[in-house]
Amino acid sequence: MFDVDARIVDPVTHDELPQGETAEIIVNAPEVMQGYRRNPEATREAFIEIDGKRFLRTGDLGRKDEDGYFFMADRLKRMINASGCKVWPAEVEAMMYHYPAMQEVCVIVARDKHRGETVKAVVVCDATHAQPVTADDIIAWAREYMTSYKAPRVVEFVSTLPKSASGKIM
Repeated sequence: MFDVDARIVDPVTHDELPQGETAEIIVNAPEVMQGYRRNPEATREAFIEIDGKRFLRTGDLGRKDEDGYFFMADRLKRMINASGCKVWPAEVEAMMYHYPAMQEVCVIVARDKHRGETVKAVVVCDATHAQPVTADDIIAWAREYMTSYKAPRVVEFVSTLPKSASGKIM
């Protein structure tokens, strides 16, 4: 597409980030909407100005590679702010699938009186796994393989996770 300026920026400071970093995708282009009909507050929240240009905050998280291609990673609204550290649930979920007894996992935010927000893993264990698994087992494993602020501090076991008609975890 012509006349498109897409960038990866920190969602709080709006500073542009280097290639390979994951953050919010913003877009300036002639075909980008002008705003929300009869909702000036939502329009103000959806746009930022950088270098004299008006950018739409897509709410999508992604990264740009060395060839200039963008790769989607997650949604900003799913970001967990654990003591000021950004945690992308999709990244934690991808790591959690390396746990031997993991069948399915959904990482969500949980309130924490000290950190504000913390990482919670809702887990479906593989029924064929030989030994029973506890929340402490999963937390200990995660702390060994992940940065401490990304490792789930809360684990909830469920028999199934709700899915959309296309099979995506809701």
